[in-house]
Amino acid sequence: MMKKLMKYDFNLIEPKWQKKWREERVFEPDLDKAKKPFYNLMMFPYPSAEGLHVGNMYAFTGSDIYGRFKRMQGYDVFEPIGLDGFGIHSENYAIRAGKHPRETTKDAGENFYRQLQEIGNGFAWDEKLETYDPAYYKWTQWIFVQMFKHGLAYRKKQPVNWCPSCKTVLADEQVVSGECERCLTKVEKRELEQWFFKITDYADRLLSDLEKLDWSERVKIAQRNWIGKSNGALIKFPLRGVLGEPDGKHFVEVFTTRPDTIFGATYLVLSPEHPLIDAITTKEHKPAVAKYKKAVASKSDLERTAMEKEKTGVFTGAYAINPVNNEKIPVWIADYVLMSYGTGAIMAVPAHDERDFEFAKKHELPVKIVICPHYPETTCPILDTAYTGKGHLVDSGTFNGMPSDEAAKKIVDFVKGRPMAQYHLRDWLISRQRYWGPPIPMIYCETCASAGKGERKDMPGWYAVPDKDLPVELPFVTDFRPKGTGQSPLAAIKEFYEVKCPACGKTARRETDVSDTFLDSALYYLRYLDPKNVKEPWSKSRVRHWLPIGMYIGGAEHAVLHLLYFRFLAKVFHDWKLIDFEEPARCFRAHGLLIRGGKKISKSKGNIVNPDEFVKKYGADALRMHLMFLGPFEEGGDFADAGIMGPVRFLERVWKLIQGSVKSTAILTEDLKRFLHKTIKKVTDDIETLNYNTAVSALMTLLNEAEKEGSLSRNFSETFLKLLAPFAPHITEELWSELGHKTSIHKEEWPKYDPEKMIEKTFTLVIQVNGRVRDTMEAPLEIKEDEARRLALSQKRIREILQRKEIKKVIFVPKKLINFVVP
Repeated sequence: MMKKLMKYDFNLIEPKWQKKWREERVFEPDLDKAKKPFYNLMMFPYPSAEGLHVGNMYAFTGSDIYGRFKRMQGYDVFEPIGLDGFGIHSENYAIRAGKHPRETTKDAGENFYRQLQEIGNGFAWDEKLETYDPAYYKWTQWIFVQMFKHGLAYRKKQPVNWCPSCKTVLADEQVVSGECERCLTKVEKRELEQWFFKITDYADRLLSDLEKLDWSERVKIAQRNWIGKSNGALIKFPLRGVLGEPDGKHFVEVFTTRPDTIFGATYLVLSPEHPLIDAITTKEHKPAVAKYKKAVASKSDLERTAMEKEKTGVFTGAYAINPVNNEKIPVWIADYVLMSYGTGAIMAVPAHDERDFEFAKKHELPVKIVICPHYPETTCPILDTAYTGKGHLVDSGTFNGMPSDEAAKKIVDFVKGRPMAQYHLRDWLISRQRYWGPPIPMIYCETCASAGKGERKDMPGWYAVPDKDLPVELPFVTDFRPKGTGQSPLAAIKEFYEVKCPACGKTARRETDVSDTFLDSALYYLRYLDPKNVKEPWSKSRVRHWLPIGMYIGGAEHAVLHLLYFRFLAKVFHDWKLIDFEEPARCFRAHGLLIRGGKKISKSKGNIVNPDEFVKKYGADALRMHLMFLGPFEEGGDFADAGIMGPVRFLERVWKLIQGSVKSTAILTEDLKRFLHKTIKKVTDDIETLNYNTAVSALMTLLNEAEKEGSLSRNFSETFLKLLAPFAPHITEELWSELGHKTSIHKEEWPKYDPEKMIEKTFTLVIQVNGRVRDTMEAPLEIKEDEARRLALSQKRIREILQRKEIKKVIFVPKKLINFVVP
């Protein structure tokens, strides 16, 4: 029986159940003995001073709904939480606030945890972790050491992306449209020595394994494009008399995806960073070449390769030989060719490549058509732009008339080229010249380097910090601000960087860069399962039991940041036999974005909406339902403050209905039973596909139907509350308790629908006279014409219309209408 009717007061109900859930460990599964494990994970959040905004709450709520649903389906759900507190975001805020990042991160973390508690998610709080805890980043550093020992970490000097505002290098993935993805400052190029991870060794696997994944297609497309596989060939172009040596002793090797166009190559282009430039540039052209190289040195790759950019370049004075026809062609340098792609050199075919065409027009270089789309005609028109499609070869010697694809293979054989695949993906630049991050656990010994010694033959002088000395703790540094010198603030702390060489014992230097924060977040899903383990990075038995992740939800903006690195390191760990899976998440869904007034809700747009005010005024349940009702979860929606009143009124009606209408003797009408089972199916299907908005709509419609009843059965009320529980966990828990239950509703069995009870047994029979609708009535679905006629003629209105009239004809359409034709 229900307790005494009381007013719905979320200010009492919500904190009450949040406290009780934690005390009773309702959402803490047995990590060692769970019979049906399901790992439900929301992407690692980083704490900011502003706290959670409604866009963050949107993502966390959507993830939690799915976890609650799976728990009620009988799964042992593990939904952990923690903070990705290292990195530039946190450090930049500390600089603006004039405080130390240790202080600001601690305060922001406490605020985040408070907010995450108040939204009512079913987190496993016992396993929370923070990346800035030495007990955590010990294992981040351990991963770096293992990468070095396995030959997957290396250090080299090369042009890198430099953010002048953040005063650090950026990985290619952290540059968006030529700007820093964090602060939107224009990125520059600098020549620096940096640490890299060999993600390119895994390019093929990262690409091919995408086909196996049940991931949001937009994320898979973004990863395919970023990995950017191009099939082509390496072809050598001999150089003419370089440095006075005979022709053919030196050559330029180019990568091309269109060897079928080689007869149309009228010049070569080298990247300004190509190592051959100084050797091949003639004396009279050296000043112009040097000036040009200096002018492009600070430009980003995006600036250099933009289609609309003016095609600049300079002639080296050198010539090469086209290997298919022995024609002499000039060698230029131009900034639209990147050293990071292919070999840093291209054969320019202006008739069949847009950039080459624009360059040739500007510098008055020959344009030679060799692919004809309308073969066998041999006279092609003068081009206004490049023709980049396939066709048949013309003006190509013995290859004339061949289709492009056939000719491409034969030409590669003819010039003794080498087929190969090329990738857009570059190795992961892992080091950062900042303070707030895990120190890279490497030591450099000048003495050992001079003797050619080191832990690896290819990197003399370098040693990994021994495992027994991990973690290398980040020291407290008063002046932690980045200097912009290309070195971390740690480089000024002698007590930190001066150490003994692990090999020879002489004075050596500790690496002072810190690692990219994305390395921290590539480990957390494994560490969550055993966060207090001091002997190993994760429990292998728990990893086997719980992983891969069952459902992973996060932002699509991390498609080529966290998500690509996340997959890469899982494959590495698998190869080292540390885990038994290659892909870390079976299913990934990218949540949509919220907008407000036509703009994305984000810190950078300055239109943050703090959920605290809504939780305080309307309650977490109302805000959860408002957010989920905005639109399909994977698409997002437009957040309007006034829209929350709909869910507020809905929850008040639910409270009133369940409090006042439940009777043990009540019997449901057939119509409401049918509606209930249809709703069970609808809500079940919609949650499974993350269409939360239509699930909420179905629950609202069911409430409308229920309110028409004088009283409700206990079974109906309990089923309704179960369907609502993932969306509004507090009010449903309170009403469930008031129905007399001692256990949590969130561990109850999810309702099942009966297909038989969903079938409509009646329909609305339309009654017409001479084709005009005169009345309607409910009739059995299988009614025959004689019975339909009898029932229709028994209707008072029809009797009055047909009084003293002879029925000439009856037209009966089963399950639709009956029409009486009269004079």
